[in-house]
Amino acid sequence: MNTGLRITAFAAALAATFGTAYGIGRGIDPVVADRAPAHKEPHVPSPSAAEEDGGRAEHGTAPVGGLRISEDGYALELKTPYVTAADRTDLRFTVRDEEGRPVTEYRREHDKELHLIVASRDLLTYRHLHPTRAADGTWTAPVELPRAGGYRVFADFTPAEKGARNLTLGADLAVSGAHRPQEPPRPAGTARVDGYEVELTGTLRPGRSDELRLTVSRDGELVTDLQPHLGAYGHLVALRSGDLAHLHVHPHGEPGDGTTEPGPAVTFTATAPSSGTYRLFLDFKHEGVVRTAAFTVRAGEETGARTPDGGAPEHSEGH
Repeated sequence: MNTGLRITAFAAALAATFGTAYGIGRGIDPVVADRAPAHKEPHVPSPSAAEEDGGRAEHGTAPVGGLRISEDGYALELKTPYVTAADRTDLRFTVRDEEGRPVTEYRREHDKELHLIVASRDLLTYRHLHPTRAADGTWTAPVELPRAGGYRVFADFTPAEKGARNLTLGADLAVSGAHRPQEPPRPAGTARVDGYEVELTGTLRPGRSDELRLTVSRDGELVTDLQPHLGAYGHLVALRSGDLAHLHVHPHGEPGDGTTEPGPAVTFTATAPSSGTYRLFLDFKHEGVVRTAAFTVRAGEETGARTPDGGAPEHSEGH
């Protein structure tokens, strides 16, 4: 299958260098070591062992996304494989079918045809972007990434083709600049962002679906008038440290269904594909502004109110 991927040797080398340098620190137990795919023109890179099993955990407990650059005959072509830290850049990419043709028709899910996530390998920088699509199938999203290092780009979409399923494809992005490695915050059950406090309760369990409940408050008062965002009162993204596997997380209910309240709690069902450390990013909208609260959790460990240490990711755009 010819996907027309064109990534220079320089970009590939740079991505591999940063991917190694940005390995997760002592406080994190990587589940799978960082592996930058070996890009070879003009073919799609051969999948790793994690990719061969469809992105499932070692014991086949739960599917994950984002580990593959191609799946089910569709491939992600990242046309901007490297950028410069702190420079505002148009990130451009195309999704191609098995004939190498750009995909131009998608099903709308959560109010969008395609969701684009950009996260640093250390899971400290996070962007949820809403790119625009040109008639020729090229997607564009302006982005400004504050720190140098290895990043992963995730495209979450469902082709309009009959029978097509939802896919999350991933590609490596290198950000050049001064390298200043940092460690993610320790696991905590509360996070603060812009005067809001979000409390996380529940357990992310390996191989088992469970409920995660996030409760939003401000100045000690529960927030009961959250606004719809992406078809829900909250949007949750979960990424596994080490390989940055993307977990599928499903909200309970939706605005206007007659039963789902606009806060203070937003509830999700999630399954961890394996034990290990994960970062959770909750986007919620209040008074016309979307904010992101971030948590570090270990699969299998109960979360609850503890000293706030999750905080907000380095996040400032894209909503």
